[in-house]
Amino acid sequence: MSALKDKLQADLVASIKGRDEIRTRTLRMVLAAVSTEEVSGKQARQLSDDEIVKVLTREAKKRREAAEAFESAGRAEKARLEVEEHEVLEGYLPAQLSDEELARLVDEAVAESGAEGPRAMGQVMKVLNPKVAGRAEGGRVAAAVRARLAG
Repeated sequence: MSALKDKLQADLVASIKGRDEIRTRTLRMVLAAVSTEEVSGKQARQLSDDEIVKVLTREAKKRREAAEAFESAGRAEKARLEVEEHEVLEGYLPAQLSDEELARLVDEAVAESGAEGPRAMGQVMKVLNPKVAGRAEGGRVAAAVRARLAG
């Protein structure tokens, strides 16, 4: 079993004992998503830490989007709960890249791929994605690449 999954399960037990409802609910949800991912496909398998980080990132994005939707619908209490769950998930994700770090990585990827112009975005993304995996949201990375290639 991966170290991250062990940590999630240990933290779940601690949160249950500590009666931390938000953390308990969030960790149960994440572990369910990890289990679902493990049994999806043709054969059950154990997820690596990197794959678990991808699941965590996906779940955090869902929480952020749900919070925005609830906020725009005037349901502040539901939005607050989603934000709290998102904050719990962020504790398990790698630190996000700052704008300066992301810009530096984009510049390196553009230089490495030799790309010029907006049509070369795919080439840059192919080089850049492994370097930023889990540390920056895809939309943010794409926007940075698009801005850099546009001029």
